[in-house]
Amino acid sequence: MSNNAGFDPATVAEYRAKMNASGRAYVAVPEEDASDEYAHVQFIGTYEGREVIYDAVLYTLRLQHESELFELAEHKAAQHFPQYKKITYQEDENGNLEPLDSLEEEIGLFMAEVMVELEEEGEIKVKEHVDMDVNAEFGIGLDVGLKVEAITTAVIEKFIRDFNDDALVLDEALYSFQTHEPQAG
Repeated sequence: MSNNAGFDPATVAEYRAKMNASGRAYVAVPEEDASDEYAHVQFIGTYEGREVIYDAVLYTLRLQHESELFELAEHKAAQHFPQYKKITYQEDENGNLEPLDSLEEEIGLFMAEVMVELEEEGEIKVKEHVDMDVNAEFGIGLDVGLKVEAITTAVIEKFIRDFNDDALVLDEALYSFQTHEPQAG
């Protein structure tokens, strides 16, 4: 950890100045994946009596559920199709998506069916969690899944406050979500 800049007092002071200037308890890390269900932030906390920068990704349980559904469907597609290849979307010169080839289309349909099946059976269950990576390249990594509708400034601030005050209470219940509306029959 001695060569981890996230533990360096000068780096911590630099982050504290950024946070004071913004009036927030964190610094947002800009990412393409950022959405109302996912945020990447860095904040100051303590670890083993030392101040450190926590590098945290926070996401909703709904997003985690969808991600795990997709990963499992992709795994099943790889088992089902000997010539499986990950679907990649290409754009033409006008920025329009080019059609998938027949194998990609077949794989995509198979994966969609698997995902609907897994959802209906409630195969994937997720719960609130905080996973810590003390061997991160910068500071300490946190992977945080929360049962909230959106990852808002208020949700982030409350998480940081509770985490730093050692008052974080995680919901141990398992949750499953429906991403597809049941079809009327």
